[in-house]
Amino acid sequence: VLENQDLRDSIKPQKVEFHSLNLHSTLHWQPGRAREARDTVYFVQYKVYGQSMWQNKDGCWGIQNHVCDLTNETSNVQEPYYGRVKAASAGIYSNWSLSCRFTPWRETMIGPPTVTVVRDNKSIKLKLQAPRSPYKRKRGSKIPMTNYYDLLYQVFIINNLLDEQYRVLVYEGKDKVIKIQDLRPGISYCVMAKTYVPILDRSSAYSSRQCTVL
Repeated sequence: VLENQDLRDSIKPQKVEFHSLNLHSTLHWQPGRAREARDTVYFVQYKVYGQSMWQNKDGCWGIQNHVCDLTNETSNVQEPYYGRVKAASAGIYSNWSLSCRFTPWRETMIGPPTVTVVRDNKSIKLKLQAPRSPYKRKRGSKIPMTNYYDLLYQVFIINNLLDEQYRVLVYEGKDKVIKIQDLRPGISYCVMAKTYVPILDRSSAYSSRQCTVL
């Protein structure tokens, strides 16, 4: 019995936590401290905070992965959720390992906007598109993150003659089309943008650099 208890403890999943980007939310965990046996499989359940019943996640029942997509199960984004995972090896089952409480709306990371650059004589025109959530409208298009948050765009310009770190904030606001004027011809400019969520005081990573020579 003790041997079984040791095995049960040693295969118990560690560090069960939600990761979420643009409301696409997955549960991650690490194998127990035992060198993972080849036959170790995992079982995932989830529930809304306050409910007594746990739900099985069918697609993550007896899997060998260490990640389970719970995007559809956490689609009521203001609700707090829990996830839990147990392991089985050689017919022995571990106890459940529980995640922290996870509220998608509050905890998801927001991605940067998509930036399209159109250059003109002495100006650059930028088209910004908010990141999209994984959830779809009835017609099938993905719902933009602006449906869930009041988002601002922050646009930075780098003059390549100057130091790479010299990023100037040239715009902050909600406009989807922005014109940056009075730029010098023949100089390479790079543009990057962030999404900013004022209510959470949280910024995205930078978008990829878009460079152009006027």
